[in-house]
Amino acid sequence: MKILVPVKRVIDYNVRPRVKADGSGVDLANVKMSMNPFDEIAVEEAVRLRERGAAAEIVAVSIGPAKAQETLRTALAMGADRAILVETEQEVEPLAVAKLLAAIAADEQPGLVLMGKQAIDDDCNQTGQMLAALLRWPQGTFASKVEIEDEAVIVTREVDGGSETVRLQLPAVVTTDLRLNEPRYASLPNIMKAKKKALEVKTPADLGIDISPRLTVLKVTEPPVRQAGEMVADVDALVGKLKALGVV
Repeated sequence: MKILVPVKRVIDYNVRPRVKADGSGVDLANVKMSMNPFDEIAVEEAVRLRERGAAAEIVAVSIGPAKAQETLRTALAMGADRAILVETEQEVEPLAVAKLLAAIAADEQPGLVLMGKQAIDDDCNQTGQMLAALLRWPQGTFASKVEIEDEAVIVTREVDGGSETVRLQLPAVVTTDLRLNEPRYASLPNIMKAKKKALEVKTPADLGIDISPRLTVLKVTEPPVRQAGEMVADVDALVGKLKALGVV
């Protein structure tokens, strides 16, 4: 079975984003970028499935600028076999990403698409669901456990009330949650080997997909500065303050 793993280049989770002075977006100049953490989990799970003999090939896919090749090389160093970059300097919305991934899936014919549940830059949590709809494949979102059984995938999902287990007929789309696994660090030998692995570059035009934006960003602003707290003498004073604020 072939597993397709989409990965996204985002601002590193340790970096505090800055808004541009004109409010047009987030400032990416001289900012450390890395693979979206949820996508790292997806790559790790794909590698584990291959190690268990459930998969034969892992193909990493990214959509973005030429610098996204660095993110794909990270996926290759973690264990992916080859990579595809759909290169564009344009900001791509979730629906366009899903359409591009659907076109790649039509070419690659994977048995499973394993991807992060959301990206930490926009937190949309839409692409996996849209992709499943476009492909007309079953979907298992927020996966905390994934097992391949015959021609099906068993997915334990994180839900509001605890967990839910579903059985999906392959091919299917599965999105990963934080509890699924702990991603491995890429070793130096694997990083060197990744430089020699195949990385194919395509464009949205090659796939026949229109990525024109459907949304217009009017303004981006920083969240309001948190106000300083106030010390109170005792519990009675605290209750009085809460009553004054209408909390109790």
